[in-house]
Amino acid sequence: MTATSPNPANQTQSTARNGSNALIHLDAVTKVFLTDEVETHALSGIHLDIRNGEYLSIAGPSGCGKSTLLSILGLLDTPSGGSYSLKGTEVANLSFPERARIRNREIGFIFQSFNLIGDLTVYENVELPLTYRGMASSERKQFVTEALERVGMAHRAKHLPSQLSGGQQQRVAVARALAGKPAILLADEPTGNLDSRNGEAVMDLLKELHAGGATICMVTHDPRFAQNADRTIHLFDGRVVEDNRIAA
Repeated sequence: MTATSPNPANQTQSTARNGSNALIHLDAVTKVFLTDEVETHALSGIHLDIRNGEYLSIAGPSGCGKSTLLSILGLLDTPSGGSYSLKGTEVANLSFPERARIRNREIGFIFQSFNLIGDLTVYENVELPLTYRGMASSERKQFVTEALERVGMAHRAKHLPSQLSGGQQQRVAVARALAGKPAILLADEPTGNLDSRNGEAVMDLLKELHAGGATICMVTHDPRFAQNADRTIHLFDGRVVEDNRIAA
């Protein structure tokens, strides 16, 4: 059973009431791209809360703003207007170094193309983001080992990405995202480069992580996988037009 709130006005009122308790709070976020004197409004007044422990799916047709929204949530891009609070701190207009620091500590990314470094081992790929924090080697080892064990890839720690299947590479990418114990995992079409069997295995892994308390925000074109989330928002022309939540 789902509860649907397609009215943007209702969504805005709900956000205003609940935003202070949200892990992520977007208020009237816009994004405008300027190319050859043409304005493209990728996002138009997005109001969104994501709570701790929530599994959110972002759906919608190509060009509706899903990737733009995920880039802003991941501090890879900045909004043209509106506010973005992460764990109660306004982050919309931070400098590049400040965004990079928060991104490294609070956000884990899972990409469609895995984005593993080919000449680094599985262990080194997972460890790399942690080195930017200045962690001691012993602490990095603990974090990496725990992450690889969670995704069932500890036995492949010394292998190179080229020695792994696509499904195994995506598991390593999930481990890399998990290793730093981020506040939220952002997954951008995590099954896009996988066959159906490996895709289902990765989605089962995300379900397990969510059941263990992880907060996940995922973009997917596959309605089967979107159903794994306990909430789905639908974008159209840069706006949230529907917000479906699975009833407890």
